Amino acid sequence: MSDPISWGRAPSLEDFAELAERAFAALPDGFRQLAGDVVFRVDDFPPDDVLDDLGIEDPFGLTGLYSGVDIGRRDAMGPAAEPSRVFLYRRPILDEWCERGDVSLYELITHVLIHEIGHHFGLSDDDMERIEANTE
Repeated sequence: MSDPISWGRAPSLEDFAELAERAFAALPDGFRQLAGDVVFRVDDFPPDDVLDDLGIEDPFGLTGLYSGVDIGRRDAMGPAAEPSRVFLYRRPILDEWCERGDVSLYELITHVLIHEIGHHFGLSDDDMERIEANTE
């Protein structure tokens, strides 16, 4: 995949999914295992009901969301859990990327992935910073 700057257009939903898969594959093994068999979904914006549930009024205020069964509730002998999902919201991520100007789109997507998965598992910001440092 070429650099998004050279695409000559805004990265598509498919481009984002490809970047997310690459970013996830580059995460440390232990962290990826926490998420299980994660499924990536890329949408332009979060649905209104998600924004309402989270008390977010501005659809540009949410760049991603993790949905899955946390480790404490996984049961190897119980029914199969739903797959872990990471939702990436293309337009808010693109806006943040353009506003910041100090990171690549790939780096920003990696950051969102780490934070969505990390917050779901109760990791601190320091823990997530260490994980990000190990992906560079």
